[in-house]
Amino acid sequence: MLRLCFGDMRVISRVAAFVLIYGILLPVVAWGEDVKAIESTGLDIYIPREVTIKSDTIRLGDVCIIRGESGLAGKAGAIGLGRLCVPGQAIVIDRSVLLGRLAGSGISLSNVVFGGAEQVSIKRLERVIEGDRFVEATRSFLVKDTEGSASIKLVVLRVPKPLIIPGTSKDIKFSFRFLSSRSGSRPKVQVVVLADGKKVGSRDVSFLVRYYCRQMVAKVDIQSGVPLSEENIRVEKVLSNRPEAANWSPGFGLTAKRYISANSVISPRMIGSLNPELVFKRNAKVVIRIESPCFLITATGKAISDGRTGEYVKVRNIDSNRIILCKVNSDGSVEPVF
Repeated sequence: MLRLCFGDMRVISRVAAFVLIYGILLPVVAWGEDVKAIESTGLDIYIPREVTIKSDTIRLGDVCIIRGESGLAGKAGAIGLGRLCVPGQAIVIDRSVLLGRLAGSGISLSNVVFGGAEQVSIKRLERVIEGDRFVEATRSFLVKDTEGSASIKLVVLRVPKPLIIPGTSKDIKFSFRFLSSRSGSRPKVQVVVLADGKKVGSRDVSFLVRYYCRQMVAKVDIQSGVPLSEENIRVEKVLSNRPEAANWSPGFGLTAKRYISANSVISPRMIGSLNPELVFKRNAKVVIRIESPCFLITATGKAISDGRTGEYVKVRNIDSNRIILCKVNSDGSVEPVF
């Protein structure tokens, strides 16, 4: 019979504890080494839902968050995913496209782990100038450039398309250039956009000029020969395609040449003086005058008949030889009637 003393029992206990600890810890240590080996050869790629980049060229490293061994992560980050060619363009790339690009670059897909969204929408970092801003900037420019701007209304004919500027330029300025006559009824202006002092684009803006004018309206029925006064006419303000005559005044004191019904607009042909003054005779040379708050045009004409203040006579333009109908002014000049 084998007998063990107390000292032998202590030795056996130590050996058993050593075997037990070794058996438990060895697999754990081996598993940890395997994990480190996987981490050294694998990639963890996080995909956001949306991303904005500065460059036109799309690279995986600019779009996704890549973790892994530095050399392998750098190789994956340099993989190209395409280009943003059109301003305002957005490209959507899903996981299958990313897997294809990774495989095409020689990266084993068995060690690639994706996280985040199923696909990512990619846009370029841009600044957008809306069409309404071009309209308002051009309107302000025309108002400052036009004399008597308080008497006009600018109606935009077409709102230009937005202009997209790459990057985040803070110093944006506008430069204006007329593409048509300044005094015309349809001014056209080119707006040049400067970003940090460099031209990045332009837009054309066209306006229709409408003029605030006064007109006489009959309050009641006015019989022929009845003088005009505040009791039978009123003055209204309206928009017109032509400027108001510089010498316009209410027809108070003049008489109706014909019957005028209530609420009718009274034209200069409907009224006149009781005893108009003769200011020039037939074949006399007269000054044809067109005047507005914005411009003055004169020409020389020849009267075809005698002219009295307020009357309408025919005048031959000496330069063009055309015959036009004009209203006789008290100073002897005539104003074309259109």
